[in-house]
Amino acid sequence: MKSSTLNWSPVVLSFLAIVGLALVTSSFVIINPGQAGVLSILGKSQDGALLEGIHLKPPLVSTVDVYDVTVQKFEVPAQSSTKDLQDLSGRFAINFRLDPNEVVNIRRTQGTLENLVSKIVAPQTQESFKIAAARRTVEEAITQRAELKQDFDDALTSRLDKYGIVVLDTSVVDLTFSTEFAKAVEDKQIAEQRARRAVYIAQEAEQEAQAEINRAKGRAEAQRLIAETLKAKGGALVLQKEAIEAWKDGGAQVPRVLVVGSGSDVPFILDLQRTEAEDGAIAQPG
Repeated sequence: MKSSTLNWSPVVLSFLAIVGLALVTSSFVIINPGQAGVLSILGKSQDGALLEGIHLKPPLVSTVDVYDVTVQKFEVPAQSSTKDLQDLSGRFAINFRLDPNEVVNIRRTQGTLENLVSKIVAPQTQESFKIAAARRTVEEAITQRAELKQDFDDALTSRLDKYGIVVLDTSVVDLTFSTEFAKAVEDKQIAEQRARRAVYIAQEAEQEAQAEINRAKGRAEAQRLIAETLKAKGGALVLQKEAIEAWKDGGAQVPRVLVVGSGSDVPFILDLQRTEAEDGAIAQPG
């Protein structure tokens, strides 16, 4: 009997050591950076979040739910009607994180992060987009996209803050409109382009007409000055000077056109080339 008792002693001691080690290891929990924990004892969440570091907890009867409090990113779709009752759809990328001090309340009300996104973030994104879109027409939503985003950010931030969700940034991934509005925008752009083209053509024609008027005025003025020069005293000398210069430009050859002064203001102009041609025609026998 004594020998049997001695044989069981090592087994019992090993079992007790294992139980003791299990109790010790389950008596504390380590929370890493970027995490926050919620301690529950017998299924009841305890007040006060467990932040990074080592924390003691009752063994066997307690559990710790660990939440990621680093930046999370989700894309959430949203639909709304604008001020002029046009359908407007959007898709938003939302960067947020959980407030570490609010994870206990999140654990009690929402449970997991997936529930938080589906039950809180997505519906509040939809409502915030409705608020922002209803303040402007669909055209203003296009031309005032920055203002639309700002209204959306303000509404979403205030709505998610009470759930322990800190909105860091949002971005508009896409905005889409109804087919009817897209067609109307295209038709309007085409009409505006045609109108601008018509205005350009009219301005171009007006400028060309004005240029032609200016050229005509210039020619008339030049002719008037020439006429006044010829009528004035010494006008015949001007014609003789031009004839001499033309002769020089021809290489001192016999000019094709000879200007002969007749003592009057109007010179006598003789085309020598034409005269020679006519004389040659007469000299040939018929």
